Amino acid sequence: MPNSAIYRCHCSPPYMSVGHYENFPVASILLPRRLRRPIAVIYRFARSADDIADEGNATPEQRLAELDTYRAELNRIEVYQPTLTPFFNQLEEVIRNHALPLQPFRDLLDAFSQDVVKTRYAHFGEVMEYCKKSANPVGRLMLALYGETDTRSLAYSDAICSSLQLINFLQDVAIDYQKDRIYLPQDEMLKYQVDETQIARHDTAGLWQPFMLMQIERTRKILQGGAPLGKVLKGRIGLELRMIIMGGATILEKLHKTRGDIYTRRPILNAADWLNMFYRAVRAK
Repeated sequence: MPNSAIYRCHCSPPYMSVGHYENFPVASILLPRRLRRPIAVIYRFARSADDIADEGNATPEQRLAELDTYRAELNRIEVYQPTLTPFFNQLEEVIRNHALPLQPFRDLLDAFSQDVVKTRYAHFGEVMEYCKKSANPVGRLMLALYGETDTRSLAYSDAICSSLQLINFLQDVAIDYQKDRIYLPQDEMLKYQVDETQIARHDTAGLWQPFMLMQIERTRKILQGGAPLGKVLKGRIGLELRMIIMGGATILEKLHKTRGDIYTRRPILNAADWLNMFYRAVRAK
């Protein structure tokens, strides 16, 4: 699914992600007070839609039908028709008050629908197309709330959000496999002679380590490509975003240190990491 605690940080309040939506920075104290409620409403939209796609015992057909009810509500908002539920009344208010685009909401629904029907990705291009729908829309909504919608900022945001989604995929290989999902590119698994039985066994033998190190380095470069946004955005928003970027970099460092052993040493951010990230984020402004 879309997304770890780092997301809770950029591609959530400030940059949230959903699905692996423990990564939405929900109502962070670093956020301006005026943005906390709209961000919480956006998070609720993403979280509830993600749950439709991922939780409970519904059939794929039932999940897709329920997601279509969300699409219908967005369509009502677009043409100024009354919505049918109190929550979408709240969402409409946020959208109107902040002139938010509807396409990112639709993209998120497309990502959740894709998770219902697609469980394997042939190549990295397919994975990045998924990130464009599952992660990048949240960053774009956050930028719209901040009033930073220039082309450069959007490109930086997309790189950050995609990299955080990729980090989550690397952390959660075992967790996703339990849901019969593999977000690692199939052609690259074949190249490194990594197959699904190896994932099922939590086996890091053979070429698993070079395979994971390649994934980690590529993700690090994507994250670095978006890092300048942390200085473009000013004030508390920029500070939180810099912490998010440093959080992603820290997780990648830990993944590299274990050479991709996410089965016995899944990386997490501890108290010392957060203190170090805050110190570096303040100094980097």
